[in-house]
Amino acid sequence: METTTRKKLEEALKERILIIDGAMGTMIQRHKLEEKDYRGERFKDWPSDVKGNNDLLCLTQPAIIEGIHRQYLEAGADIIETNTFNSQAISMADYHMEELAYEINVAAARIARKAAADYTAKDPAKPRFVAGAIGPMSKTLSLSPDVNNPGFRAVTFDEVAAAYYEQVKGLVEGGVDLLLIETIFDTLNAKAAIFAIKKYFRDTHQPELPISISGTITDASGRTLSGQTLEAFYVSVMHARPLSIGLNCALGAQEMRSHVEELSQIAACFTSAYPNAGLPNAMGEYDEQPEQTAHFIEEWAEKGFVNIVGGCCGTTPDHIRHIAQHVATIKPRRLPVVEKELV
Repeated sequence: METTTRKKLEEALKERILIIDGAMGTMIQRHKLEEKDYRGERFKDWPSDVKGNNDLLCLTQPAIIEGIHRQYLEAGADIIETNTFNSQAISMADYHMEELAYEINVAAARIARKAAADYTAKDPAKPRFVAGAIGPMSKTLSLSPDVNNPGFRAVTFDEVAAAYYEQVKGLVEGGVDLLLIETIFDTLNAKAAIFAIKKYFRDTHQPELPISISGTITDASGRTLSGQTLEAFYVSVMHARPLSIGLNCALGAQEMRSHVEELSQIAACFTSAYPNAGLPNAMGEYDEQPEQTAHFIEEWAEKGFVNIVGGCCGTTPDHIRHIAQHVATIKPRRLPVVEKELV
């Protein structure tokens, strides 16, 4: 049973290239928040440092997060991501905040939902969607953290799936339109997230929300960190029947181009790409200007590589505004006709 949301998304994707928002972390950094800002009143006596736990701001500084969402919506974003990249118990354990994971996801989804609903009401012909952001997690299933013991794993598949299940529950109950498993460098973690999503909807007897999947190519080899080629990655996750599959992070648009082209040729679903604002400089900052990023992405659109575009690390509402303007009149990538029978 398909949701009305999926139908609306598919209709929009067939009409035009959709815009996903830019970096949340980059925008949070602009606020120059201190430890006390992250803590707020509720966590003022928390026993460990919490500065850097950006997802916690959904509870302690919701106005800042909503303001960032609104800046991206104003810039032309069709899809905004919840501020939940690390909002599952395993990553939250770094701050001893495992118990808050579900609450953060619900709060984040509601903040984004409110902003998106306001902009949809302003222009019903351009509906805005909320993607529940599900990040790669701080522990990996495919790689050992111990160089002296390649067989060691810091976490099990069941533990990862359980953490993602709780996150999915919070995001769905908070009101997201789709679930975005993103910045994937370990496909086994992504498989655990897919399993958790499918199990949640099976357990609750709800219509499944659309799933979008976005991997990360870490270097010029064209492989993920866990060693998969792009085609192998695609084959590994296509059983999820994703609404879209794509690439984000790690590389700038210039370096990502060949991989986006390859993905556009093999994917049977819609494709997405939201690169960093170039590669970081020696200080870890991103120098690529909005018009530069938009120029690269415009060429992908003209070549028919993409259905969803936006920005990752270092990108701002200005980047998203330029990207939206550059692809506004370009037709989206057409879905390939997939043969259903063996020859």
